[in-house]
Amino acid sequence: MTDQSAAVITLEEIQNFKGKYPKQLWYLFLVEMWERFCFYGMRGILTIFMVGQLGLTDKESNLKYGAIQAFVYAFTFIGGILADKILGFKKSLLFGGLIMIAGNLIIAASPKEFFYIGITLSIIGTGFFKPNISSMVGDLYKEGDARRDAGFGLFYAGINVGALLGGAIIVYLGKYVSWSSAFLAAAIVMILGLITFLLTKKYLGTIGDSPLQSLSMSKRRAREIGVYLLSLICIPLILIMVQNTAYTDYFMYTIAPLSIIYFLYETYKVNDRKFQLKLLAAFVFIFFYFLFNAIFEQSGGSLSLFAEKNLSHNLLFFSIDPNIVNNSSNSLFVIVLSPLVGLLWLWMAKKKMEPNTIIKFGVGFIFLAASFYIFYCTRFFADANGITSLNIFTLAYLVTTIGELCLGPIGMSTVTKLSPKKLTGMMMGLWFLASAFGQFAAGKIGAEMSTADNNAPLLTKLQAYTQGYYQLAIYALIAGIILILFSPLIKKLMHGVK
Repeated sequence: MTDQSAAVITLEEIQNFKGKYPKQLWYLFLVEMWERFCFYGMRGILTIFMVGQLGLTDKESNLKYGAIQAFVYAFTFIGGILADKILGFKKSLLFGGLIMIAGNLIIAASPKEFFYIGITLSIIGTGFFKPNISSMVGDLYKEGDARRDAGFGLFYAGINVGALLGGAIIVYLGKYVSWSSAFLAAAIVMILGLITFLLTKKYLGTIGDSPLQSLSMSKRRAREIGVYLLSLICIPLILIMVQNTAYTDYFMYTIAPLSIIYFLYETYKVNDRKFQLKLLAAFVFIFFYFLFNAIFEQSGGSLSLFAEKNLSHNLLFFSIDPNIVNNSSNSLFVIVLSPLVGLLWLWMAKKKMEPNTIIKFGVGFIFLAASFYIFYCTRFFADANGITSLNIFTLAYLVTTIGELCLGPIGMSTVTKLSPKKLTGMMMGLWFLASAFGQFAAGKIGAEMSTADNNAPLLTKLQAYTQGYYQLAIYALIAGIILILFSPLIKKLMHGVK
């Protein structure tokens, strides 16, 4: 099929697909799978690389991890807006992918020397890539199409297939082959993702095209080039802030009120009162998603360092590196459990017992609380040297995953359903900005749990981390109870959106 013939594919034809999923969803699934392989593989090695190769303390690595992850997701907010207003989703995704590849190749060339510059490029690239592919998934469905949730569920599975593979393979390459090979693998899979997108984007029709089609080609190109140049100008600024986390604090504390003001401004501009209330409901989901991530995202920070030092290598009848378990077990459990949780919701719906979206969010927090209480309980299985059970640790991830499945897939879908089409990119950007602040908070929390001395006894580290997990369990439980109690009020704001 030529590009010219592909242009005849209309949005109506795409949205009037037969069956459960549009074929375009499978293409986006593959693109996202490779990008998440790269992202989660990188996430899994950040703290252990910084401690083992760059000589940082546990506290410093937690703070830098939080800063790096915060910027990754903060840039998705900017990337979502620029795609909405200027680039369109397709060009944004392509530009972001190329920048990510460049970042990983630079680190692979010399991991210790070029780590921060490569990570900076990866931050910018992910910001342009991540929110826009999610928005394109939403555009495959008509408003009110009941199949949308199933589509996001499949897309979510693609995220986790990539995360499972990347989480295991890149950690293994970094720890047992070489750090250069780990970062090179991340670049290679991103190349595969971009090739997949280039070969299949013709089937997306007008989805993801530039919103500036009414302008002349020269004016449109000038604005696009301006976006690219502005992104490159950001490189030294982000590099400085990642290297000095005090600057990250200033940035995050500035962008938080600005993003809320921008959201309120766009909400005020919406003429329809019903849509304004829907946007406020979406913001409630986004806020609680931030709280969830502040706790859940200990996985890449404090839990990664805890796994590196304080866990045995025995899982059931196998010997395995605890950090491979830490970085991939959640994804494995998502793949296994998500169909079962989906069937549970269907069964409950037939019995007219299915909880609404807000209750599901609340239940997700309660499972999160239970999982962090289990992380806390690992202290009771430790030997005299501070080495504890990998089996109990893995059980905690199983419970965490159940909580995530009550919240993650439906949260993203609910935000797109509550958002007017012209603000979808911004709202998905806010969704990922909530992740940014969650990651930022997670780094701060992890740093507070860390012992000041890297050479402290492992038993001391075990006690410090597990006490922190106990506190997080309490916070998660409180958040879940609040959501459940206030669910009738939030449901009214949603005006029938399920």
